[in-house]
Amino acid sequence: METWDAMRSRRNVRQFTDQPVSDDALDRILEAGRRAPSAGNWQPWDFVLVTDGAQLGELSKVWRGAGHVARAAAAIAIVAPEPKDAQQAALLHYDLGQATYAMMVAAADLGVGTGHAAVADQEQAKRVLGFPEGRFLAYVLSAGYPADKPLTVIKRLDRRPFDEVVHRGTWNAASSDAAAEPADRA
Repeated sequence: METWDAMRSRRNVRQFTDQPVSDDALDRILEAGRRAPSAGNWQPWDFVLVTDGAQLGELSKVWRGAGHVARAAAAIAIVAPEPKDAQQAALLHYDLGQATYAMMVAAADLGVGTGHAAVADQEQAKRVLGFPEGRFLAYVLSAGYPADKPLTVIKRLDRRPFDEVVHRGTWNAASSDAAAEPADRA
């Protein structure tokens, strides 16, 4: 798949088939995350790949909306250092977002669906993954082949219109402030 098509095909997948994802495909997805840009080339991430069904079930308990992790072929736990201050926290989450999206697009390129989840229970995360002190589980990315339909370019995109989102030179007063309150889609 071409990059542009992979970006337009990527969607959050939370229902997966039983088909495993090959080690080569998982390594390629992880390599995309490893190659993501970061502030000052900090690379503040570590990725813990989980493919064991029982471990996926336990990992899914870190967030109320992470049930899809238990049903996935694999999950990538994105572990990061605890930030020292607010500035480092902002940089950290921006960088982690870039690594996450790079992995999602790489997965879509391979026909692998992904779904992201937040994390609330750090103690559960630490029990399941065994990461050291001074680290935390930032996000979980489930991966597998979509159960409903393969990834294809999305024709009916559920997004605000382009002209409402894009401002050229200055803020366009005709643009809607619809984005002022984020939709609760997590």
